[in-house]
Amino acid sequence: MSLPPPIVLSFAASDPSGGAGIQADILTLAGMGCHPLTVLTAVTVQDTTGVEDIFVMDAEWVIDQARTVLQDMPVQAFKIGMLGSVEIVAAIAEVISDYPDIPLVLDPVLASSRGDMFANEEVISAMREMLFSQATIITPNSFEARRIALDHEDDPEILGLKQSADQLLQWGCSYVLIKGAHENTPQVVNVLYDVNGIVRSDAWQRLPGSFHGSGCTLSSAIAASLAHGMSITDSVYEAQEFTWHTLKAGFRPGMGQYIPDRFFWMESDNLEEEAGGSDD
Repeated sequence: MSLPPPIVLSFAASDPSGGAGIQADILTLAGMGCHPLTVLTAVTVQDTTGVEDIFVMDAEWVIDQARTVLQDMPVQAFKIGMLGSVEIVAAIAEVISDYPDIPLVLDPVLASSRGDMFANEEVISAMREMLFSQATIITPNSFEARRIALDHEDDPEILGLKQSADQLLQWGCSYVLIKGAHENTPQVVNVLYDVNGIVRSDAWQRLPGSFHGSGCTLSSAIAASLAHGMSITDSVYEAQEFTWHTLKAGFRPGMGQYIPDRFFWMESDNLEEEAGGSDD
C-alpha cells in the first residue's frame, strides 16, 4: 500500500454541468495529484449557459459533513467557494477555526460568469467578519475585489485594484490575488498582494471564448500546490500556469461556455508516448 496523496477539503456548491463548483474542485485537485474531500454548501440547477435555481444547505449539515471527514482524515489545505448564506459562513468559520495551521484558500464567489448573483450584502459582510482573518489567500476577480472592499452600495468602479487589495488585507487575510480577466487589458494580469504591496504580477495571453469554472480551477489549484508544500508565491504561479493550460485545452460540451480541461496533461502524455513509440 502506498501513502495517501495530499488531502484538500473543499467547501462549495454542486454544479451538475461539471464546469464549476465542487465538481471543478474535484477535477482540479485530482489533476494536481491531491485527494479531494468535499462539503456541499448548496445544490444548483445550472448548465453551461447559466444558473436557474439554488438550494442552500442547512448550516448544521455543512458542519456535520466537515466534522465527519476531518475526524477521519488529516488535510493539508482548505478551499472555500460559494457559500450561500450567513449561517453557512458562520458554520465554516467555526469548523476551520479549529485548524489554524492549515492553509485556507478563499474564493469569494459573488456571482456566476453570466451574472447570476450568489451572495447578498449580508453574506459579503459575514465573509469579511468571519472568514477573511482566517484566510491564507483570497482570490477575487477585479469586480469582486472592488465590490467587497467598498463595504457599501457605491459604484465599484471608483476603487483602484491596489486600493481594493489594501482594504481586503485590512480585514486580516495574509494575501490577496486579484484576477484581471475582467479588466480591459491586452493580457490577463493577475496580481498578488500582501500588506507590503505587490508580491508578484503575472501576465497571461488572453484566450478566445468564455469559460465556466476558471476561478474555481485557479483557487483549487492554489490549494493543491499549498497542500504539496509549496510556498505561497510558487503556489500562485503554479496554479496560474495550470489554469491557463486548462483554458487553452478547454472544450465546449453544450450550448454555453467552454469548460476547462483539468486533465489536459494526459493528452500531452499520450501524444508523447505515441511519438516515442515510432522507433519500433
